[in-house]
Amino acid sequence: MKMCTVASLVVSVGLVYGAGDAAKRLDAAADVMADIMASPDKGIPQDLLDKSECVVVVPGLKKGAFIVGGKYGKGFMSCRKAGAGWSAPAGIRVEGGSFGFQIGGSETDVVLLVMNMGGVKKLLSSKFTVGADASAAAGPVGRTSEAATDAQMHAEILTYSRARGLFAGISLEGATLRPDDDSNKELYSKPLTNAEIVQGSTPTPAVAGKFIGSLNKYSSRRG
Repeated sequence: MKMCTVASLVVSVGLVYGAGDAAKRLDAAADVMADIMASPDKGIPQDLLDKSECVVVVPGLKKGAFIVGGKYGKGFMSCRKAGAGWSAPAGIRVEGGSFGFQIGGSETDVVLLVMNMGGVKKLLSSKFTVGADASAAAGPVGRTSEAATDAQMHAEILTYSRARGLFAGISLEGATLRPDDDSNKELYSKPLTNAEIVQGSTPTPAVAGKFIGSLNKYSSRRG
């Protein structure tokens, strides 16, 4: 019975997050960034976004779905490349963790700013746990980061969420991030690691144009 239950969960996850939906999630991730940055008084501070080395966007992370007591979502990361704007997107999976949602909602958009190269290195590892392997803090909201605390200003990763139209910093303590190899293979038609995608010469696929265009629009610092 236990094996059947596990198998059913795996099938359910596959149906919802299966092959063929990477393009839709890329468009959704672009919409998340556009919606958040359209309200500067209630969005990501521009100075922090401009300082970030990488951005991770997970549209529609599921709360309490498939994984008992946890969360599950798939999104994309992009990192700055010297003199070339934002890199091609690489797939990311988020699992588990006591997310401590501050604004509720069964489905939540999540945005992570990776603020330094130490955070980038951890993001590109086979997996890492927020809070345990990388220092993280709920990000400040508003036009500037002047009100940010010392913990926020020294964190490797700043974390945000949006649910029911409300945007706020969020604790992702205990959440595990790992590469989404299936999405990468779907986008690039061959197995590629996240490091090969965001640090190499991988061209941006056409279906990712809206997402990368959104990042370039709201923060065009090159490298």
